[in-house]
Amino acid sequence: MSRPDRQSPRLPVFDYSQAGLYFVTVCAFGRRFLFGAVMQDEMRLSPLGEVVRREWTAIATRWGGVELDAFAVMPNHLHGIVALTGAGRAPPLQTIIGSFKAGVSRRAGCSVWQRSFYDRVIRDDEELRALREYVEENPLRWALDLENPASR
Repeated sequence: MSRPDRQSPRLPVFDYSQAGLYFVTVCAFGRRFLFGAVMQDEMRLSPLGEVVRREWTAIATRWGGVELDAFAVMPNHLHGIVALTGAGRAPPLQTIIGSFKAGVSRRAGCSVWQRSFYDRVIRDDEELRALREYVEENPLRWALDLENPASR
């Protein structure tokens, strides 16, 4: 049950189990740098970062009707594009991401993630192209990211 003082970031009338493409961002609790570091514009995963990568890539094998597109594990967050194909009656996006987050936390032995996650429904091919580029270039932009202490 959700708390009455918190609003859900999901669109209230949108069916998140319908076929489509979704851009997702999941952040570490407190935005802690748990998943590795960007060195020379390349992400180097910590052991926990490897768990995040493995759990993310396992999504497509755990859920029918779910495919994964571009994704990037960053020092304190993950960006990914999830495709619900409509085949095999995929569960809602919230269930998929909740299961992913729980799997990582279970393997870590503690809570790893911030409450909820950010999502965006990808509406057309141009938006998909731009988001793929954003995800793939995320490590290159880390030097300028305000969350990166070295950029200040």
